[in-house]
Amino acid sequence: MLQQTRVETVIPYYERFLERFPSVGALATADEQDVLREWAGLGYYARARNLKRAAETIVRDHGGRIPRDPESLRALPGVGRYTTGAVLSIAFGQRAAVVDGNVKRVLSRWTADPDLGLAQTWALAEALVPASRPDDFNQALMELGATVCTPRGPRCGACPVTRLCRAARSDDPEAFPRPRKRPKPRPVSALAGIVERRGRVLMLRRPSSGLLGGLWEPPSVEGSDVGELIGAIAERTGLHTGAPKRLGTLQHGFTHRALTLTLLRLEPEAGRLRAAEGESARFCGPEQRAELALSTLARKTLRLAGYA
Repeated sequence: MLQQTRVETVIPYYERFLERFPSVGALATADEQDVLREWAGLGYYARARNLKRAAETIVRDHGGRIPRDPESLRALPGVGRYTTGAVLSIAFGQRAAVVDGNVKRVLSRWTADPDLGLAQTWALAEALVPASRPDDFNQALMELGATVCTPRGPRCGACPVTRLCRAARSDDPEAFPRPRKRPKPRPVSALAGIVERRGRVLMLRRPSSGLLGGLWEPPSVEGSDVGELIGAIAERTGLHTGAPKRLGTLQHGFTHRALTLTLLRLEPEAGRLRAAEGESARFCGPEQRAELALSTLARKTLRLAGYA
């Protein structure tokens, strides 16, 4: 949960998640929709899907116990070099390094190398981590970057390693590491449709992989072609809709996309929802929608339409 997400945001999700799935076995046997619903709002939903897949692998291949050897741990879905090091050192007390954005900044300043590369950072972190109490060392290093050696206004006077830090002795510690130019999010436009029948709203489940995978939302298409939206609904559900009425527009940001979503109300004109689609398309009232895994974008869309 802490990947790409701040601690203060994560804590309430973490507590609810562990209450709902208190063990690896509970997570492995849970319905993916339940997992996504508990994750809804945190973003980067591939993390939730990978976490469940990892739990299934642990139960199936490792007797329900998280493996302690780096190779087996790294082979789990969603587990990369950082997570491997964090679990081995913090959970199991093994000598293993961790590198996140905070650690990279601390080490760049400690060495006064503005262009310290990722491979160099990992090599340095691995050389520094002690055999004794690697858990405390790694957590301290990450916390140092998060609370003292911050990107702006580093508190060098409160830092326990100031005397050894080359950047602290320079005129501008903030110059380390060298700022990277982040690409601007790509503007994207899309249409979403509200189709209501007897007070219930049509909701579709997105494909399991890709952006917002496995989550539910009102039907949508990229672009501004209303005919394409109507055609997509018919192809997906068997429902024919028309008489579009504009309800409003909202903005939503993804990591690499800046979305402008125009919301339309579409009247159902003919056809019936195919029974076979029940697992991925359904009309939902308020109680049914509360049971679905909805993204922040879907909630904003329903709110704009007056359903939340």
